[in-house]
Amino acid sequence: MQLANTVSAASANDETETPLLAAHAIGRQAEGRWLLKQVSLALPAGARMAIVGPSGSGKTLLLRALALLDPVESGEILWRGEPVRGGDVPRFRSRVIYLHQRPALIEGTVEENLRLPFSLGVHRDKTFDRDAIAGRLASLGREASLLSRQTGALSGGEAQITALLRAMQLEPEVLLLDEPTASLDDDSKRTVETMVDAWRDESPELRTTVWVTHDAGQVERIADQVFPMRDGALENP
Repeated sequence: MQLANTVSAASANDETETPLLAAHAIGRQAEGRWLLKQVSLALPAGARMAIVGPSGSGKTLLLRALALLDPVESGEILWRGEPVRGGDVPRFRSRVIYLHQRPALIEGTVEENLRLPFSLGVHRDKTFDRDAIAGRLASLGREASLLSRQTGALSGGEAQITALLRAMQLEPEVLLLDEPTASLDDDSKRTVETMVDAWRDESPELRTTVWVTHDAGQVERIADQVFPMRDGALENP
């Protein structure tokens, strides 16, 4: 596992290779205090990264900024070397998906939650594939009957599996995982890790994962590069 700093993060690729997703000196402030401080980070296709650091250091803010869910007041986010303009944001968010540790699921069944994205205009060129979802569940030793379960009756691990399935079926290129296993037991934690690894292994040179986690053992399992963060900035190791 390679421990990387801000400078190496921004130059992780060969000079001729354009990063899949990049932050160039992004900053965000609130009440006169900078919450993100000139953060630069380049994510090449196929990367397995982790961002670590104490609570309040800006890890979640960074992931949300990378997903264009929160604004930045300086710097810019680039997708394949180009800034993302207003009309491109919905498509961008289908390629770069942020997942919180507490999944946002609607009332209803698991299957209804999985079908929901296909009602949005940006995904209307795709169709829900129940067999593919059942296959993913089977690979985890789970029955397809999970699809008929009400979301209110799901365990924390089952809810996170549902959120991951909902994201993965859209075939994103980047998953930004914000402590997705923080509240899960060890078995559920490993199930989530297995799901993410299996998704990435389908196109290992194309799909990129960035985890925020406080679990040192998990970092060893899921990341090839680790970026420490403190007080809104990526640190030198």
